[in-house]
Amino acid sequence: MSKTNREITVSIFKYDPQDKENEAKFVDYKLEETPGMTLFIALNNIRANQDADLSYDFVCRAGICGSCGMVVNGKPVLACRTLTSSYPDGKITLLPMPAFELIKDLSVNTGKWMDEMSKRVESWIVTNKETDISKMEEKVEPKVAEEVFELDRCIECGLCVASCATKLMRPNFVGAVGLNRVARFQMDPHDQRTDEDFYELVGDDDGVFGCMSLLGCEDHCPKHLPLQNKIAYLRRKLVSVK
Repeated sequence: MSKTNREITVSIFKYDPQDKENEAKFVDYKLEETPGMTLFIALNNIRANQDADLSYDFVCRAGICGSCGMVVNGKPVLACRTLTSSYPDGKITLLPMPAFELIKDLSVNTGKWMDEMSKRVESWIVTNKETDISKMEEKVEPKVAEEVFELDRCIECGLCVASCATKLMRPNFVGAVGLNRVARFQMDPHDQRTDEDFYELVGDDDGVFGCMSLLGCEDHCPKHLPLQNKIAYLRRKLVSVK
């Protein structure tokens, strides 16, 4: 090992739900930390040199796709955006994100959950107007457009879900990511749904009134979206409906 590089220990949760004979366990891997090493790089190193069976998710490696979410030393993060040097003692524990179906080891099925959530909150423009593609789109005030499309920066990584105490206690809670989608379409002038319509979607304890406002979602959002502000916005809009 180089004199300038330290040895780190990465303890990884290992479990395959399809393998009924093996129990869940933690496996420790030691490796040399290199300058600028991220957890994604460390995991690639481990899989290439120590454990070819290790499972985790990644696509873009740049904090854009949201695939590599996991719990690191108790905190949900994106592996590709987290430096190993952020852990001074060199001891790093990796767990799969809770609230999602476990596929294997650190890999969870966020896509299935996000698809079900999108259908549940009807995550699309609802309008009675017929679209004429030969004409220009209807104009939207720049300020309104900025507010709407700011919420589209969500990469649906699942970190807000994994860090949500309400979601962990109430499995049917739609989560900050779902409420963010509702706020996005409620603010969109192209969407013709009323507050009563949105109330029917999320106006209960599994929706906007179930949030305990503990700020875990906003604290862990890698895109720093104003999730709590939008949840409060929805609550104010919908509380007067019924």
